[in-house]
Amino acid sequence: MAKTIMIQGTMSNAGKSLIAAGLCRIFHQDGYKVAPFKSQNMALNSFITEDGLEMGRAQVMQAEAAGIKPRVEMNPILLKPTNDTGSQVIVNGEVLGNMSARDYFAYKKQLFPKVMEAFHRLEEEYEIIVIEGAGSPAEINLKADDIVNMGMAKAAAAPVLLVGDIDRGGVFAQLVGTVMLLEPEEREMIKGLVINKFRGDKTILDPGVAMLEEKCGIPVVGVAPYLQIQVEDEDSLTERFDRSREVGVVDIAVIRVPRISNFTDFNPFEAIEGVSLRYVSSVRELNNPDMIILPGTKNTMEDLLWMRQNGLEAAVLKAAAAGKVVFGVCGGYQMLGKSLSDPWGVEAGGRIAGMGLLPMSTVFAGEKTRTRVKGRFLGAEGALFGLKGTEFEGYEIHMGITSLEKGAEPLTEIRDYVRQENSLEESLRTEAAQDGVCKENVYGTYIHGIFDKKGVAEQVVLALARRKGIDLGDIRAVDFAAFKETQYDLLAAGLREHLDMKKIYEILERGV
Repeated sequence: MAKTIMIQGTMSNAGKSLIAAGLCRIFHQDGYKVAPFKSQNMALNSFITEDGLEMGRAQVMQAEAAGIKPRVEMNPILLKPTNDTGSQVIVNGEVLGNMSARDYFAYKKQLFPKVMEAFHRLEEEYEIIVIEGAGSPAEINLKADDIVNMGMAKAAAAPVLLVGDIDRGGVFAQLVGTVMLLEPEEREMIKGLVINKFRGDKTILDPGVAMLEEKCGIPVVGVAPYLQIQVEDEDSLTERFDRSREVGVVDIAVIRVPRISNFTDFNPFEAIEGVSLRYVSSVRELNNPDMIILPGTKNTMEDLLWMRQNGLEAAVLKAAAAGKVVFGVCGGYQMLGKSLSDPWGVEAGGRIAGMGLLPMSTVFAGEKTRTRVKGRFLGAEGALFGLKGTEFEGYEIHMGITSLEKGAEPLTEIRDYVRQENSLEESLRTEAAQDGVCKENVYGTYIHGIFDKKGVAEQVVLALARRKGIDLGDIRAVDFAAFKETQYDLLAAGLREHLDMKKIYEILERGV
């Protein structure tokens, strides 16, 4: 049976996911067969596995770091918020239904056997399981029915490393306060403390580290630096949204809608020199980009209404009329059509007009399409004509069924599917399956990850530069999968240098 270690945090975004990924990489480099696990993940960034099941992207990233393919057992419960008080509940990769926070809180204990079944399957196949917690283990109003922090640690007999974020300030209060709010048997499970995101001279911090160990009676097993690496972020707390607004040679603006999902679709552009990828939530921030991207969203209709109210829809329409490139993915694609209808109340219900930039309409259905795809771009019109024939891979996750008007030009041809059985979407597609639509300089697709494959993002950037009369020459095509491998290695190297890996291996061997 696998040995286990669990990473918990003093708060959300303390760096649990990154520390867990780094440990997965280190154990993998050291020759162990390692897998990540998170019993319950709340995130709008999700992924479709090879067997057509949906899981959170944080565990996909950690699986990549571990050198293995992602499996839904690594994240048996995924909560995708639909509003401020409710979520779509996904269990073992399939939709269970929508629940309010109160209803889910009352129901979740019934799901714990499924969590443990998934954990035991991994435990039988791997030598080490790196478990990630969620939020804080010291949420005293939630502890009684916890299935993701100390409740999971007890069930998995996993020693815990507690991570605090010094970049936000108050890291000593974070760590000491968290430990003090735990029950005595829970404190016993914490075998090491980690101070994360440190910048500066560590010798100045050393007296505080000594006092922290004295007050908690737990060793500090590392002070991890603020690492400048590019790996996928879990959700909307990402620091990507707050990065520099400096405009590059080619400037791409992503509309940061309130319920943005799968923004990792656009990470490949960040790896190309001279490209700025900015997330904007107001007309003032938009400025004059070379391309505007409408990303995926968990609530297309409400986010379109948000854009309508704050003036961003009008700004996008004005940019499109001026010939700017506009590209919509999934929910953003749906927004670009003529209408959106929700007769069964999948989202907010009713019918609203879309932006009218693409000749298609969308009806929301009760069944979710979960599909992995491979294909190529067809003869796209306008500025991105150079994409014709370029191969891509990706996946679809959506509730809507989109119908093109007669004569509309599809954007892509799908050559290969891996999809769930009995899909309603599948029954509506022909043998020569196509996706998306293009009209002049406006493009839309359901395919997440469409820019990931080597050559796609580069073709887009070259086309945008040419429109400005700029010759970027032969820019280096980025193999994004290979690029991510280098980032995982950098992450592992940074953690090896600043964590006491000898002590962590001792904790792993001793267990609880």
